[in-house]
Amino acid sequence: MVNEGDILWTASAARREAAPVTQFLGFLADRGIALDGYPALHAWSVRDPAAFWLALRDYFGIEMDGELDQVMTDAPMPRTRWFTGTRMNYAEQVLRHEGTGDPNRAMLHHCSETRPLASMSWAEVGGAVRKLATRLRALGVGKGDRVVAYMPNLPETVIAMLASTAIGATWATAAPEFGPQTVIDRFSQIEPKLVFAVNGYRYGGKDFDRTDDLTRILAELPTAERLVMLDTGPGVAKRPAFHGETLDWDALFTGADVPREAFRYERVPSDHPLWTLFSSGTTGLPKPIVHGHHGIVLEHLKNGAMGLDFAPGDTYFCYSTTGWMVWNTLMTGPLLNGTVTLYDGHPTWPDAGALWRIIEATRVSHFGVSPTFMTMVRQQGIVPGRDYDLSALRSMFLTGSPATPEILAWVHQAVKADLFATSQSGGTEVCSGILAGSVLLPVRAGEIQYPALACDACALDETGTPVVGEVGELVIRRPMPSMPLFFWGDRDFARYTDSYFTTYPGIWHHGDRVRFNDHGGSVVLGRSDATLNRFGVRIGSAEIYRTMEGIDGIADSLILCIEDGKGGYYMPLFVQMQPGAVLDDAARAEIVRRLRTERSPRHVPDEIVAVPEIPTTLTGKKMEVPVRKLLLGQPADRVASRDAMKNPDALDWFVRFAAARG
Repeated sequence: MVNEGDILWTASAARREAAPVTQFLGFLADRGIALDGYPALHAWSVRDPAAFWLALRDYFGIEMDGELDQVMTDAPMPRTRWFTGTRMNYAEQVLRHEGTGDPNRAMLHHCSETRPLASMSWAEVGGAVRKLATRLRALGVGKGDRVVAYMPNLPETVIAMLASTAIGATWATAAPEFGPQTVIDRFSQIEPKLVFAVNGYRYGGKDFDRTDDLTRILAELPTAERLVMLDTGPGVAKRPAFHGETLDWDALFTGADVPREAFRYERVPSDHPLWTLFSSGTTGLPKPIVHGHHGIVLEHLKNGAMGLDFAPGDTYFCYSTTGWMVWNTLMTGPLLNGTVTLYDGHPTWPDAGALWRIIEATRVSHFGVSPTFMTMVRQQGIVPGRDYDLSALRSMFLTGSPATPEILAWVHQAVKADLFATSQSGGTEVCSGILAGSVLLPVRAGEIQYPALACDACALDETGTPVVGEVGELVIRRPMPSMPLFFWGDRDFARYTDSYFTTYPGIWHHGDRVRFNDHGGSVVLGRSDATLNRFGVRIGSAEIYRTMEGIDGIADSLILCIEDGKGGYYMPLFVQMQPGAVLDDAARAEIVRRLRTERSPRHVPDEIVAVPEIPTTLTGKKMEVPVRKLLLGQPADRVASRDAMKNPDALDWFVRFAAARG
């Protein structure tokens, strides 16, 4: 039995001494800033963020042109700007290590369901980026133009992203499993000039032709002048209908190489758009969230080295599609002079050992994945540390949803005992972590170790008062460099302000319910707008999911609370059973018993209902809020975009259920 807060792991003295965060503390000490440990470092970083970020820039030797005016302007969020007066380029920072070691060493490992494992060296990636960037310039693409990609997690996508940002263009991507309307909703907002695309992909052993969908997408992008096609689809190469010029990917790489010394990166000011990320878009148009070059470089260096303990020469592997913000963090590995492993395909096909075989083959040192994936691994009886060579693996972080104490404890038991395995929480909005941690701190079951450095995160109650030991709203009280520059098309900050600054004026309201404890750890209890109100007491859905994950035969679950308009509540629990298991009276009784004894009588639902599948977003998050709105009587086409769902047919069952309830 594991209890929340039990210590699962502490780093050895040797690992603490070698950690990048320890080296940074030594760097600060040489500057006359003596700090003892992570809590002291964090306190200083939020007390004097300008000094922290300037020190971080100097520690990593980030190259900037111009004369520094202000590290951090006095304008409040969301108008704060960073390193004004200077210019830099994200792609240049990623690729600068091509010239600091053997250029033939691996920079990217990659494989997919159609491609065997292979590697690309720093010289190969750098050369491809320079050649493509030069061709893009010749095609008239330049600073401020939008370039988008409808492509999977392949090295070509990385090369296209680096080439586009190298010349100052603004990047955005959507995964090819996205439905056409989901892509249109995203790309049409930013009016791209050039589109990279594939004609298909393979997932879970099945081929998917995207030619017709791509034709529909392109028809809604009138500003697109050129389409660059990469053939990855099934069968013969097919081309969508397009109003502009269509080019083949390979045709852009003919001609002479472009030497490093002959290529000019477009260094840009800190308010220049690097890329646009999008919110999930399950309801309404997704928010087009724009980040800058300076903020992303600073944040990813900080998070990778100080939070994930990534050092030069390490290998980073985080399972992601190009439709999730995690994909935009993958270059953290090369930024820190390491290697990144890319995989395009189903994470558990043909079995839940798929990712572990990649970790073994590419000697991954830092692995990121969702707690849901680890639950599937556990259910399939795989013991990764026994079944695979994980001798290179040093760190593992669980992200995307809260990790229960049981899952985090099982990771340490089944993957590796001496493993920095943590739960972390961040967001698309900052493209990084908000609640993170450090190897200098113990790992505790069910807890996120500490807020990320220079992230002034805390919990506020309804009156705006900070609280410890009780549930509150997760907020950030001071600006961060990777906060959005703006939302595309929202130059007056109206939509931006409405999204994050109306609940607590002047303070970033993230939308999560969280509980901090007195040693700085935290537990995320779910989204604020999906909070369960049971007889006047607020309950986090994560508490119920933790118990449900420990009950045999249950594959997934969804808990909701519906107000009846008369002061009462209806709280149904929807349960997806594993193949061969049945939700009978005995199973229902066991669920009730476990929730009553492990949680409280208030956690017991009014009804337990079997469902064929739990609806999730494309990034695997349970769709609590859309289903709740559906049961409150809103029409299906208003509560969720089917194209933004991983399993849109799962919503049909809830439509029928809502109709039957009246």
